[in-house]
Amino acid sequence: MNRVPNSLIDELASDLAPVKPIRLWDGIALVALSAVTTVILVELLDGLWRGIVQGRASGIFFMANGMFAVVGAAAALAVVRMASPSVGNRQDGARWSAGMLALLPISAALMLGMTGLFSAVSSDIYGLHCFLAGTGFGLVTAAALILWLRRGAPVSLGAAGTLTGLAAGAIGTFAYGLACPIDTIEHLAIWHTAPVALLAVVGRYVVPPLVRW
Repeated sequence: MNRVPNSLIDELASDLAPVKPIRLWDGIALVALSAVTTVILVELLDGLWRGIVQGRASGIFFMANGMFAVVGAAAALAVVRMASPSVGNRQDGARWSAGMLALLPISAALMLGMTGLFSAVSSDIYGLHCFLAGTGFGLVTAAALILWLRRGAPVSLGAAGTLTGLAAGAIGTFAYGLACPIDTIEHLAIWHTAPVALLAVVGRYVVPPLVRW
């Protein structure tokens, strides 16, 4: 059979170039590097709390910051996977871990009551600083995940943006939490959880235009 020449196909094929494959472990390494970089920045700018290794941190300190670390890791892994869409690629782990994190402010409200919680939050002179610091440090992870998504082909851009913000807020507030000596449940439940919620909402609307392909 004689082949029919097609100049349009030849023209399109001439522009093709090999693309480096996206590997899951490369994305995980990028997130890990951004998290370590964030902790180093916290140490350089604010100094990590030495009370952690001196036995002065309470149980709620480790529980709350452990939650932030788990949420950040689960959400970041979901985002890394979303850069390479495939059948059955779900984000249940990130959703469940985010639901787990919601127990922190709920528990604080149940323990103190809404009036007591509002009074504790309004009198916390360090709360706003922790909120701003956690949000700011979260931008390091956000930038890393956005760069990763731009390399891939995420399908659900809204979900990718929300999870990017969720991961960034959780890792940022976890990193700064290592420098914050205030370990009361009301402080951690409000001022350290707020960056996670804020960046998740911001990510939903800001990230999609940056990674649309």
